[in-house]
Amino acid sequence: MKFDDYNIREELKRGIRKMGLKRPTDIQYKAIPNILNGEDVLAIAQTGTGKTAAFAIPILSLLAKRKRRERALGIRAVVMAPTHELAEQIGKVFEELSRYMDIKTLCVYGGVDQDPQIQKLQKGVDVIVATPGRLFDLSSQGYIDLRKCEILTLDEADQMLDLGFLEDIRQLIRILPNKRQTLFFSATIDARIKKLAYSLVHNPIRIQISPKDPVSKNVDHSVMFVEMDEKRFFLERIFKDKQGAKILAFVRTKVRAERVVKAMKRADIEALCIHGDMEQADRQKALNAFRSGEVKLLIATDVSARGIDIAGVEIVINYDLPENPENYVHRVGRTGRGKNRGTALSFCSSGEKDLLVAIEDYIYKPIDRIELEKKDHQLTLDTAEGNQRFLKDMMDEIEQIKDFTRKKNKTKKIKK
Repeated sequence: MKFDDYNIREELKRGIRKMGLKRPTDIQYKAIPNILNGEDVLAIAQTGTGKTAAFAIPILSLLAKRKRRERALGIRAVVMAPTHELAEQIGKVFEELSRYMDIKTLCVYGGVDQDPQIQKLQKGVDVIVATPGRLFDLSSQGYIDLRKCEILTLDEADQMLDLGFLEDIRQLIRILPNKRQTLFFSATIDARIKKLAYSLVHNPIRIQISPKDPVSKNVDHSVMFVEMDEKRFFLERIFKDKQGAKILAFVRTKVRAERVVKAMKRADIEALCIHGDMEQADRQKALNAFRSGEVKLLIATDVSARGIDIAGVEIVINYDLPENPENYVHRVGRTGRGKNRGTALSFCSSGEKDLLVAIEDYIYKPIDRIELEKKDHQLTLDTAEGNQRFLKDMMDEIEQIKDFTRKKNKTKKIKK
């Protein structure tokens, strides 16, 4: 079946063609007809399978078919996402699909000045894509009227719970009309998510793609056993061996992200990082540089894992193994998207072996081991420019301390 065969507006079909979409993916094929029929949907599908278009296409179609009220009367559809990056990505999909339609979309999130967002809201919009915190703030201030909302979509609700947005979601639900269509999309689901989902949806159509295989089949997985203080040298080697490839490396903490960037700088490798403590403008600047190919190595924390939808990411490196095995799925889902193949390589230290076992249990299969010969392992450490420069920096620092100590002792002797 092709998108041209769906009973949707020609203007929407033009937008779909403009995006280069011809045939629906599995999740789109199963979700779109049910959403067009007005059903509530609970959909679980792997990252990178086209979930956003699976709800954006039918939402736009439904809004186009129904008689539109005056925009000033309120928002017609709301999509909630856990991070700024994911909200922006979803907003762009809606805008691209509706480029030939008289439907206005606005993306709102925190971390930036709310005044420009308020000005656009006052002009009237049909679809709003938002993070829960900013959506609730603007709603409580009276700038967003959700009493006429026809469709509510939650994307990646499990991460919303992890980020502590549950109460915000509950408060928003209280002001939404009871008679609405609710769509629930995620790559993973557990008992908490099921409880939240079934409190929102009414007799939903449940769709689950590859329930026993949560990771994309387009990704080749492998793991390399290296110790924590050696990881930077192996990252350097991989980057230089794969010159020209876009590499996205995930670390466990914000501090680690900054340290890895500095380690790469010592090896004359330009890298940028993205994490939750950065200003939104700086995060966007780093993403744009990575997206354009100006920078080929991006270091990210898990908060960003679900918002990075960048074409051509060839390699995902789990520099640190995630403590939550679900995050492994979201990390590696940044590569091998659509019909493209990708590579996921994990660095596992002695202290992370239990995390590796948990990941393999979660994805229902073992990860291929890369066995490093001692000679090859040592060669990486010996030849890594980062190692040499790191040692040189340390020696220079030691000499500086020695000079300072000598001068201090000399001053003391003079005073005596």
